[in-house]
Order: sequence, then C-alpha cells, then structure tokens
Amino acid sequence: MMDNAFDALSGAPLPPGGAPALAQDDRFQGRLDGVIDRAIAEKRIVGAVVLVAQDGEIVYRRAAGLSDREAATRMHEGSVFRLASITKPIVSAALMRLVEDGKLSLDHPLTRWLPDFRPRLEDGSQPVITIHQLLTHTSGLGYRFLEPAVGGGPYGRLNVSDGLDQPGLSLEENLGRLVQAPLLFPPGTSWRYSLGLDVLGGILAFVSGKPLPEMIRETILAPLQMESIGFVAADPAGLVTPYADGKPEPVRMTDGIAVPIWEALCLFAPSRALDAASYPSGGGGMVGTGDDILRFLETIRIGGGAVLKPETVAAMLRDQTGGNAATQLPGMGFGYGWAVLEDPELAQSPQSRGTIQWGGAYGHSWFVDPARKLTVVALTNTAFEGMSGAFPLDVRNAVYGG
Repeated sequence: MMDNAFDALSGAPLPPGGAPALAQDDRFQGRLDGVIDRAIAEKRIVGAVVLVAQDGEIVYRRAAGLSDREAATRMHEGSVFRLASITKPIVSAALMRLVEDGKLSLDHPLTRWLPDFRPRLEDGSQPVITIHQLLTHTSGLGYRFLEPAVGGGPYGRLNVSDGLDQPGLSLEENLGRLVQAPLLFPPGTSWRYSLGLDVLGGILAFVSGKPLPEMIRETILAPLQMESIGFVAADPAGLVTPYADGKPEPVRMTDGIAVPIWEALCLFAPSRALDAASYPSGGGGMVGTGDDILRFLETIRIGGGAVLKPETVAAMLRDQTGGNAATQLPGMGFGYGWAVLEDPELAQSPQSRGTIQWGGAYGHSWFVDPARKLTVVALTNTAFEGMSGAFPLDVRNAVYGG
C-alpha cells in the first residue's frame, strides 16, 4: 500500500494566494463523489478508482462501482487495470534515465540500434528518425486506431498492432509490418500520436541488454516500490474486467472487439495482459493499480526522486514539439511522456500553465498541476468514456470547484 504522504519539494511556484486547500474544502469530496456516482448511475462507466493528492497528501481516495459487472464483483482500491497509454510516461522516464547515464542521446538516429527499421515517405525517400522524434510523436509514424474506420489505411491493411490486440505477436513481427507503411510526414515537421514508444521499447531493450520488462523494473519500478506494475498480470483474479461504451449499458470486452473512437476504430484483446508471449508494448502494454500510478506521478512532480535528476524532469515537463503539437486540447503541447498545458485560457481549462496530463485507452485519465502541487488519477474499466468522454473533464472540474 502507498504511504499517505510523499517527501520532497516540487520547486514549482504557487499561484497567487497559494494552492487551494482541498483537504479543508468540505464541498470538494461531495463534488467528486457526485461526478463518480452520476457516471455509474447513468451507465457511462462500470467502475472506477479515483485518487487525488495535494502537496504530497492524499486528500481523496475512492473505489466505486464494479470491477466485474456480470460477477457482481465490487471495485476496490487495489484493483489492477490494463493501463494502455499510462505505460508511456513510465517508459519515457526509463529512457530519460538512460540519457542521464550517457547510454544514448536524444539526437541519435533509431537505426543505430534498429538498422532495418527504415520507413519511407510517400516519395520513397528514407529520412533519419531520431530518439527525440519517437519520444515526442514527431517521427511521422502513426497508430492504426487513428486511421478512418471507413476505407481504412495502410496500418489496417498491414495488420499493424497498436499494442492492445493480437496476443502472442512479437515486436519483430509488428515492426516488420509497421516499417512497410509510409510515413505520414517528414520527421520533425508535425505531430501525430504514434507507435513511437513501441519502437523505443525495442531500443531500450537493445541498449540495456535486458528485456524491456526487466529494464523498466530495475530503472523505475523497483526504486519507487511500484509492486503492482508489469507487462503481464501477476494475479489474473485481481485484474478488472474491461468494458466498451454501449447503450443501454457498456459492453463487456472480448478479444477482437473494435470500439469506435472519433471516426475510427480501436481493436482490443483483453487476454493480451495474461499472455507472456505478447511483446511488451512500450506504448500501451502495462497493468497496475491507481496507487502505483500516483506514486510515479508524484515522483515526477517533486523533481524525479530516486529515479531522475531535477533537470531531466524539467525538460520532460516542457513542450518539446516547437509548437507542432495538436494534442488533447487547443493550447497544449507535448513534452517527454505527456501533453503539456501551455495556454489555459485557450484550452478553457482551470488547470495551471505547465500542467501535464494524458490517459489510457481502456478508460483512464490523469494530470499533474505542479503549480498547485496537485496530482489526480482516475482509472475506470470503460473505454472510451473514462478517457475521452465527459468523465475526465467532470473529474477535473470537480477538483477545481467547477
């Protein structure tokens, strides 16, 4: 279990008047309870674990709804979730540790370690792709789930996996498919959410000389005592059942389900989290609890703790796209591992400038507001409402008093 407080200072300036004292706000818990209760009552989500920490103190902790609706199993604080893209910040931090240790450079071309991975532009040229570009989603790669549902695209025709489906698929096979798809733009000229972290997973294994799960455990998980996190569920019985958006209620996920998102489809295979033969997806393959995710994000908020230097974290917290990003909202850039809020007014967000955030396709969201020393983790078992529906915005607004 996680401690009720985290040591060290964030070093971030407080907004005028200081941080809001959520622990002393008797309406704060009611607002957040109401958001969760409504989402469950309206059958938008099946269950959730929500944690809020301010200045190192956990001021809200709640497990609500059901982990498995058909079995009537209640959600609990130690429930283990398929984390999807919450994997990315952890893998990004591990990569930055290798940069600190001088084992690789952000300017290095990826072909230094994967010489056969040379995707082409439409004109047939093979541009250089750097580690920085993979890390910031400016490489020209994409995701299958972002291709149009009608008509599809090259990722679909090549059966490229997004790291959420096709249990038993090897990384070598998936990269062999991915490299055949044309780049969407010349590297460094635009931003597109991508499989770059899966490619980096292969590079991290090569550089460290260890399988990616072992490298991540030694670099990040063990020093922070994040015991629930891994690429394969250690205890299948503790893993929550995933659901997809549906009417009149969410639909239980089975392998091969295609869930609509925007104008596209995302393929899921929940059994992947139980299959050790599946490649460890650096962009979406981990499982874990809300407590451990909060522990990791708080470590980032305070400047890196036992795993990263403060100057490394400072770089991760800055927009690294040169204004090329079009991430979750207008006014948001992208750092190393997450979106970065550059213009709260443009984003119409109550969060402070410099807030970082992202989510996970199985139904998750999180954000860290360094100026307010605030960290929020909201894990659900319902895609995509828990990630990109009303729920994460309602949680955010309830925290800030809206």
